[in-house]
Amino acid sequence: MKHLSFSLILFFCASLSFAQHKNFDKKLADSLSADKYGMRPYVIVMLKTGPNKIEDKQKMASLMRGHLDNIGKLAKEGKLSVAGPFFDKNNRDYRGMFIFNVKTTEEADALVKSDPAVAAGVFSYESFKWYGSAALPMYLRYHDKISQENP
Repeated sequence: MKHLSFSLILFFCASLSFAQHKNFDKKLADSLSADKYGMRPYVIVMLKTGPNKIEDKQKMASLMRGHLDNIGKLAKEGKLSVAGPFFDKNNRDYRGMFIFNVKTTEEADALVKSDPAVAAGVFSYESFKWYGSAALPMYLRYHDKISQENP
């Protein structure tokens, strides 16, 4: 009886794993550059407090407006999948994070350097290769439908 119960559980689990692939959409997977696991490489960039502190409030406001505009531009171009600030200070001076839809840290570094706040030294950064769901960029399609205002 124990063997029969174990066999039924094993069969059930195996059938669930096969069912997960039932909805596989090859066209969508290919359009997102997904591998056989539905994953792909990205580059995560951690923005950190930079070496320069800008005291002029108008200059700082202009740099931050440029920072936000650059984020929007890179997202529209499909280069940036995720961006956002951290709520709290931390012991590594991390201020925010980008997930770039690129394969190399060199590509991501070039994109980060197009940010006026990075160029002015308000932010510095660290880049890391990362492996995540190929569907990640799709969430941006829905963001505009749920946000009432732009920053």
